[in-house]
Amino acid sequence: MKPKFVYHGSGIKIEGNLIPKKAKDLKKIPENMLNGVYASSLKKEAIIMGILKCKGVKSSSTHVKGKRKIEAIIYSGWPKQDYFYLYTFSSKKFKEIPKGSAQWVSFKTVKPIKIEKLPVRKYIHWVKKNEKQ
Repeated sequence: MKPKFVYHGSGIKIEGNLIPKKAKDLKKIPENMLNGVYASSLKKEAIIMGILKCKGVKSSSTHVKGKRKIEAIIYSGWPKQDYFYLYTFSSKKFKEIPKGSAQWVSFKTVKPIKIEKLPVRKYIHWVKKNEKQ
């Protein structure tokens, strides 16, 4: 079932519309190599992605386990900014890729319904630091 909203996290504030582009940080599998605006049906995952996109984070990963559990690890670096941004979109222009996942993509330019400035300190406990740093 298509969610009403999908979410996108970013370390920077983007004014206006988000324009489709290739994801640079996703695994090199066909559905991630499309020109699109990537989003998640899981708000928590998008919040984590916003943290992982902060200045100072050099290497990280996320894994969705089951329907709601999300593991996030920073392998190198740590966020060096106080805030990140969460964008909320209507899911109308988004398509679930791959089927059965929380990942959604729009091949068209999309305008956020809402942009929230969130404090890193409030959500950083959702992210683990690699102990080998």
